[in-house]
Amino acid sequence: MQTNSIHANLTNSKWTGMVSVDDTALAVTDTGGTGIPVVYLNGHMASQRNWQRVIAELGPGWRHITYDMRARGKSKSSADYSFETNVRDVDAVLSARCVEQALVVGWSYGAFVAAHWASRNPDRTVGAVLVEGAQPSDWIDEIDIEQMRKLWRRLSWLMVLLRPTGLTPRMTAEQMANSNIEVGMIARERELGPVMDNITVPTRYVNASGSELGRERVRASLEKVVERNPNIKIYAKVSSKHDNILRKDFRAVANAVREVAALKGVDADLSKVTVI
Repeated sequence: MQTNSIHANLTNSKWTGMVSVDDTALAVTDTGGTGIPVVYLNGHMASQRNWQRVIAELGPGWRHITYDMRARGKSKSSADYSFETNVRDVDAVLSARCVEQALVVGWSYGAFVAAHWASRNPDRTVGAVLVEGAQPSDWIDEIDIEQMRKLWRRLSWLMVLLRPTGLTPRMTAEQMANSNIEVGMIARERELGPVMDNITVPTRYVNASGSELGRERVRASLEKVVERNPNIKIYAKVSSKHDNILRKDFRAVANAVREVAALKGVDADLSKVTVI
């Protein structure tokens, strides 16, 4: 009885705090309630505040769970910033909030995390919305990796200056470079393609269309993804650019969340189940 009471408090109450995992602690916000839990996964240099417009558009009928990845926002630093830790951190956050099943929404880097998590956890995933990310592409093979490292080193002074604003991670230039290179490797068609093919839950892409160097070619790769997997579709291609899509086209992202939930056969309120 006491355990059930504790679980109910975790589910129904709004909560903001730190979740300890490995050598770090993640800043988490959980709106609580009985609605479908939606966990939001941030862009590479972003924080949970980027989701404010999407959350406001969806409204209080959903249970919104946001958090800052390691060294981002209000989360603590770590010795490990690998992609795998970010996938495992989804489990740590959901476990801390007693969430057994969630709808995952990821933007940019977070879309890769969401795709991998959904692919590995079909029984725990209501569905996925992938915003400007998780697009199979071999772009990493076409760039000079050492030049990328040099670019991050040149930008390091700016990153340090911006840290107090929360706009940049508390990571070194080398750590940021390694993280970017790693996600480029993960994005390769031979790596990401099988992950996308393995997704068995409703999944929707929301893509930008603003003119940005190389991005249109990357977005075009999704045609093969949706051809191979009927669970995945492109929900919308909006007018914004990669970096401002959550600010300018948050309604499209929210509507994609609604569609995924409806396809899974659940209403925003978990007390209502639709038979399909």
